[in-house]
Amino acid sequence: RHAFYRGGPLLTSALSGVEQALWDLTGKALGVPVYQLLGGPTRDRIRLYKGGAQPDTIRKWIDKGFTAFKTGVSKARPARIIESKAFIDQAVAHFAALREAAGPDIDIAIDFHGAISPQTAKLLVKALEPYQPMFIEEPVQCQNVDVLADIAHSTHIPIATGERLFTKWGFREVLEKRAASVLQPDLCHAGGIFETRLIAGMAEAYYAAIAPHCPLGPIALAACIQLDASIPNFIAQEHTTLGEGYLKEPFTFENGYVSLPTQPGLGIELDEEALADKIDHDWRNHESYDAFDGSVVDW
Repeated sequence: RHAFYRGGPLLTSALSGVEQALWDLTGKALGVPVYQLLGGPTRDRIRLYKGGAQPDTIRKWIDKGFTAFKTGVSKARPARIIESKAFIDQAVAHFAALREAAGPDIDIAIDFHGAISPQTAKLLVKALEPYQPMFIEEPVQCQNVDVLADIAHSTHIPIATGERLFTKWGFREVLEKRAASVLQPDLCHAGGIFETRLIAGMAEAYYAAIAPHCPLGPIALAACIQLDASIPNFIAQEHTTLGEGYLKEPFTFENGYVSLPTQPGLGIELDEEALADKIDHDWRNHESYDAFDGSVVDW
């Protein structure tokens, strides 16, 4: 709180990591899960959603009990500012195939990833409405909240955003302008567990739901689960791993849900031997270019 430059991704991400570690230490010192320190659980299990780009993938996970999925916009190339009818038709046909494979009882969200222009996003949102996505994530980038709100007000499908917003101040305008009804704060960037709980409380006053962003690792997922357990407006949790090869006791799911952890703190213990070969990596941010003129485009 003594920082002069605050609220951006770098400092807030660093503070988020420290904050989560302190919650873990406090919970372990007191012998209780973090969600007990946040007022106690509001549910006894946490709903997960899986990434599913193909009908066969969705069917496989439905057979294992999952009821919620998220896909992206199917495209052979990055989107242009003004798109063709063929682009829209292809994206809709892809989602329609997933809906047919899943049936009407399964929730399927779609992520535009902020890589679609407002001009094209409006067309695509309207074309997807008959297939009733669970939500449409980042139909446009979040920096211009008025544009996001314009799209949200033009459809009955819930609009989601939040992975690129930081602290309660970043979410205030989105809520006030009704620019999204599903918020996706990232606990590793938005300020940590308690700051995200404040964001969830703000969202509750606007009848907005929380679906935390978490394409990260098992420590981030553990923090999300503690938050998810303690707020009333949680709907589903993103994840890419349950901790296999990272945790001594990875999370396990049953019928698409994770049971509340009962161990103290974040409820996890790192497997340091298994982590030995995972410390270094050569990961870098994805780069995307227009196939027609080579210009840089959003991905």
